[in-house]
Amino acid sequence: MDCTLIFYQIIILFFAHNNLYKISKFVPKMDKDIGKITKGEFQGTVTDIVVGIREYNGKVGVDIREFVSSEKYTGPTKKGLRIPAESFHKFKEMIDSIKDYDLKSSESGEKKISTKKSSSGDEELPDY
Repeated sequence: MDCTLIFYQIIILFFAHNNLYKISKFVPKMDKDIGKITKGEFQGTVTDIVVGIREYNGKVGVDIREFVSSEKYTGPTKKGLRIPAESFHKFKEMIDSIKDYDLKSSESGEKKISTKKSSSGDEELPDY
């Protein structure tokens, strides 16, 4: 075999491998925004709380994160949390258990704390 031909085959294999690697990095990941709430504005920086479904390290989860918009930076911050897909139903149960009256402050300024049994019945949880 001609050395030139072998050299060209090696070059073609090298570029083919690198291009496949580059193409695989651009395969679309799960990334869907569900909604956002404006948290506020401070010194020209607007902060939103964004809820979305994101894929991270090959695993899908619900992402609740602060996003900022300013002259210096626009994008996500470290402030937030991620609920793995397998734990989402438990998280949703907890959120659904919150009633409108739970979110109202008492007029006297004192918080009533009662207890209720957890769903497993093992321990009593404070009900704020």
